[in-house]
Amino acid sequence: MNDFAYYKATDIDGAVNAAAGPKNNYIGGGTNLIDLWKYDLAHPEKLVDLNGIDELKEITELPDGGLRLGALVTNNATAYHPIVQERYPLLSRTILAGATPQIRNAATNGGNLLQRTRCYYFYDSSSPCNKRVPGSGCPAREGHNRLHAILGYSDACIATMPSDMCVALAALEAVVRVKGPEGERCIPFIEFHRLPGEQPEKDNTLREDELILSVDLPARGFAGHHTYLKLRDRHSYAFALVSVAMGYELDGEGNISVARIALGGVAHKPWRVPAAEELLVGKSPTEDQFARAAEAILEGASGFEHNTFKIDLAHRAILRAGAMAHDPSTQRPGAKPSL
Repeated sequence: MNDFAYYKATDIDGAVNAAAGPKNNYIGGGTNLIDLWKYDLAHPEKLVDLNGIDELKEITELPDGGLRLGALVTNNATAYHPIVQERYPLLSRTILAGATPQIRNAATNGGNLLQRTRCYYFYDSSSPCNKRVPGSGCPAREGHNRLHAILGYSDACIATMPSDMCVALAALEAVVRVKGPEGERCIPFIEFHRLPGEQPEKDNTLREDELILSVDLPARGFAGHHTYLKLRDRHSYAFALVSVAMGYELDGEGNISVARIALGGVAHKPWRVPAAEELLVGKSPTEDQFARAAEAILEGASGFEHNTFKIDLAHRAILRAGAMAHDPSTQRPGAKPSL
């Protein structure tokens, strides 16, 4: 580890001012930052500790019926919050599908949004990697790429985003509230993370020195019809090969009136295709209709030597998620969903 300065912030403005500089880092739980530091991938010159800012540790109801999740609220505290469990069970289930209880007790909501890819080559400082050193190459394209992207990748990078929580936030159409030297702004979740393009070193659209204040959820939480299906190599503490966060509402005739579907494990960001969701509106929640949506969501998908199986896996996962979401009680261990 390198030498660094330390500043314990007690208010938001003080934190933003103290973090000015390209090699200064905010720290909340630090669960990903410390890993990156140990692997010689992060070299902060100053850590700005946010844990003294009580305002960021609150979950509060919003006037429009939504819910504000403070950036410093831990993942576990969020998942087990009674309002989240009652009105946003999709988010609760998704958080609990990720990491271990020990990590969830330390990891924060803001930090979850900022975690880096778990690409093997990114974490191997002896390997070239365009995310670490732009222009050095992407060995994953010709190397071991079983966990890598099938959608939205570029010649520069085929890494995937590892977060479970962010997949649910994409489906819920959350908004990220941030503040920086130029003031406060709100970023729709679908615009927060970015595809690699020619700048894979940039994971998101935060400006320099901006601090995440909260994640704001809209009033619609899909409590009646929702699921998070995570397919992985082992049940305990593994990143998704493919995951699906789905929520929909039914009208009085049993047809879908609104639907949201986001995929994880397949791209550099949670993958949503609003046009595919629109295909479900006015239709009954049948396997055939979810198959049409799956085809639209996966249009253009292509894999590499070790991960082509993800395309079919994702298609099947969307169909299964549609059945599971119809009756969330089927998500008990051993239960079989049906439409």
